Amino acid sequence: MKITSAFDGGNIDVLAADSPDDIRLNIRVDNGSKHFQWFFFRASGVGNQALRMRLQNAGAASFTDGWKNYAAVASYDRKHWFRVPTSYADGELTIEHTPAADAVYYAYFAPYSQERHADVVAQSLTADGVRLEVLGSSLDGRDLDLLVIGEPAKDNQAPKKSCWIIARQHPGETMAEWLVEGLLERLLDPEDPIARRLREIAVFYVMPCMNPDGAFRGHLRVNATGANLNREWLEPTAKRSPEVLLVRQRMAETGVDFFLDVHGDEGLPYNFIAGPDGIPALTPELVALQEDFEAALRRASPDFQSEHGYPAAAPGEANMTMATNYIAQAHGCLSMTLEQPFKDTADTPLPEVGWSPARCQKLGAAILDALYVVRDSLR
Repeated sequence: MKITSAFDGGNIDVLAADSPDDIRLNIRVDNGSKHFQWFFFRASGVGNQALRMRLQNAGAASFTDGWKNYAAVASYDRKHWFRVPTSYADGELTIEHTPAADAVYYAYFAPYSQERHADVVAQSLTADGVRLEVLGSSLDGRDLDLLVIGEPAKDNQAPKKSCWIIARQHPGETMAEWLVEGLLERLLDPEDPIARRLREIAVFYVMPCMNPDGAFRGHLRVNATGANLNREWLEPTAKRSPEVLLVRQRMAETGVDFFLDVHGDEGLPYNFIAGPDGIPALTPELVALQEDFEAALRRASPDFQSEHGYPAAAPGEANMTMATNYIAQAHGCLSMTLEQPFKDTADTPLPEVGWSPARCQKLGAAILDALYVVRDSLR
């Protein structure tokens, strides 16, 4: 029996693995920070053995509410991920499972590899009107890929909207990139009438993975130096947060009429949106536009709801280092954070898989329905 995480996105430290019913593990802390919660590892030589794996430092994780009513995911082929019995007590997260094969992967949520990212980028580039801009390099030297879909209007044409969609500022929130994959697949479908119309009136700038270093290193929340990218938007630097600095610079060139920052929330079992509440530039028109977008998304997907979410910031108390708040203030546009669960959805549960890659992809496709509804009201 062997437990390993020496691969893309892997994260676990093995304390003891001498007996299948007493495997003791720790989640590694993100480099340069105190954050940890993401785990991803393989158990081999375990076929038909009753495993009892205890993640002993779970009680000190970044978001312990995330362990309530949570079930880890497992996979034999790294394609189909299913939930396995998981419990949390006395500061330990315990996973109990009898694998049907000699090797099985376990993770906090279905991983999204750098290889899959490369495949999706390559596949997107086979569609008409798509080009790749490499904005620069991460601190570990990885490309920062920006997919640009469409061309700005020419001088004799009506101006096009500039729609920005980014994901995985927090690398352990892999559901964000799964969602963007589904959005891209529909947006690039030449036979989808809504996608065709949106491409006619807008240029899309899509960053599927803002934090490739953190993703590869198996971090939950930060980049290679320990910077939480979603707290860097007010004053990003090349040494600490080049990912944000380069995106901000490109946004200044393109303008922003629509912005969506895709995330995952550890504790809440819902899909929901957080807007730029509390920013100085918030207007009744922006509030109404967000409400219209959310109503359209609820109609498009029963997996989305607006009843549960984060409490709104009071006027003047917005955290301006966060992307949604900074973009709304700087560009005066519809700017939102979309949160997805690590768990199952409370209102529309599917216990075998919980919130899953396929469900993320379908919600991503539904984003276009909502955007289509509000298209004429964008800045």
